[in-house]
Amino acid sequence: MHRAWALGVLLLGLPAMNAHAQQGVTEIFKCRNEAGQVTYTNDRRQAEKQKCELVTSQINVAPPLSQPQARTPQGFPRETPRQSQSARERQREILERELAAEQQALSQARQALAEQEAVRTGEERNYARVQERLQPFKDTIQSHQKNVQALQRELANLK
Repeated sequence: MHRAWALGVLLLGLPAMNAHAQQGVTEIFKCRNEAGQVTYTNDRRQAEKQKCELVTSQINVAPPLSQPQARTPQGFPRETPRQSQSARERQREILERELAAEQQALSQARQALAEQEAVRTGEERNYARVQERLQPFKDTIQSHQKNVQALQRELANLK
């Protein structure tokens, strides 16, 4: 039972040990105390004092914590300020066209709802059935309103 527990601790501790040792060699030692209890360590000095046996040794090739700044290759195309401004203008034009189309769709959806509200059939004797019939039109209006708001936010973010 102690061995299973110790092995579990070892397996859970390996990722943490690897995080501490960025580069180099990580060694795991199996130690027994006077009572015969098994423990594991990655501290070489402690292992030498207790005369532990080496269980595993691995070479760590993890990259250093701070990466050097990536340099742009010489042949890599760069965007000029003029190109960047042109791209923003194209984006603005596209968003304005989408906004106009969405506002048009919203007005059409409102008109369709108004037309449906004016219609009363003999089958709809209670107000709940009328509301049920009108709900898809209301949902369409709500969807278009949300789209208009989102497009207006996008346009405001471009300024």
